[in-house]
Amino acid sequence: MHKEMILRLTKYYRILHKLKALGLERVFANNLGDAIGVKGAVVRKDFTLLKISGQKRGGYDISKLISELDTILGKDKPQKAVVVGCGRIGGALMRYSGFAGDGINIVAGFDVNPAACDSEQCPIPIYPLEKLDQFVEEEGVRVGIIAVPENASTETFNRLRKAGIQGILNFTPIELKPSKTGSNPLIIRNVNIALELEHIFYELNIAENKSISLDEQH
Repeated sequence: MHKEMILRLTKYYRILHKLKALGLERVFANNLGDAIGVKGAVVRKDFTLLKISGQKRGGYDISKLISELDTILGKDKPQKAVVVGCGRIGGALMRYSGFAGDGINIVAGFDVNPAACDSEQCPIPIYPLEKLDQFVEEEGVRVGIIAVPENASTETFNRLRKAGIQGILNFTPIELKPSKTGSNPLIIRNVNIALELEHIFYELNIAENKSISLDEQH
């Protein structure tokens, strides 16, 4: 399953929950497509690949779709994550309340110097890094978020991998590479905020240059 399809599935999932909250029982592919900005044919193809069937005239059963996507997206299992590095980015992630709505639970933060972290404003506990391995094992945590300084990224990555973490969201500028831990792949998503901002400014400049070029032609 490729990244674009997974993103669409998470969007379908959120829309379906909103529709169910409104009391609706069925939905058509075109409705879901309109809600996330794709054609109904894309929605039908996604569901066909996942062997999820609907009715040509009656659409899809919303409750059944939610149940199917629960399993596919792993939401039928505990969605626990830990943050390593409790500075500004890590602290903001731990304080963010929006994860709960998606069933994601950040259960703890870890830092080389917990006393220096702003624990008064944080709703979850912050522990010394030495307790990471034991906590991950006891709590069954599968995902780790890296928000440490650049020079500590590789060491933190290795520590999470050794602790048995299966998925990593990396907020450092160092790009980490996916690998295998035993028979299971270690899934990594790198989020380089500076690079993303560069892309936005680049696209803005391109759009502005095109606009200037068109004005000159007139």
